[in-house]
Amino acid sequence: MNYKGVIIEESLEKADVLKDVVVVETKVESVTEEHKTPWIKQWTLHTVEILEERADQVAEKLSVDLDKEHEWYADYKNDQYHYIIYRGKVFKVDLKNPVLYKDAKQYGISIGIPEYQVDFAPDDKIWER
Repeated sequence: MNYKGVIIEESLEKADVLKDVVVVETKVESVTEEHKTPWIKQWTLHTVEILEERADQVAEKLSVDLDKEHEWYADYKNDQYHYIIYRGKVFKVDLKNPVLYKDAKQYGISIGIPEYQVDFAPDDKIWER
């Protein structure tokens, strides 16, 4: 089963990875104080679909292409797994064992991502922008 997720274009040093996914929708939103990214004026959010057989490859590419000056993450999931990708680190959470979200969330917080933005665990409140 294919994966779906969101990639923020401004989080990428190189946007080449967008050629490896199907962009289903693109939405642009103005940055507010709550985004915690004052160095940019907007977020370009690409809703993407990733072929199941390319999920590992795309995750590795994202982990290299994410901005090295600022802390970002990207994520995508299907009914079995949820990939959470930081620069240099990839978490592949088996949805049958969601306790593994704890490590991915703690890592994100440890590198400076606001807690309310690491909202991928099923029992966490969704970050409303």
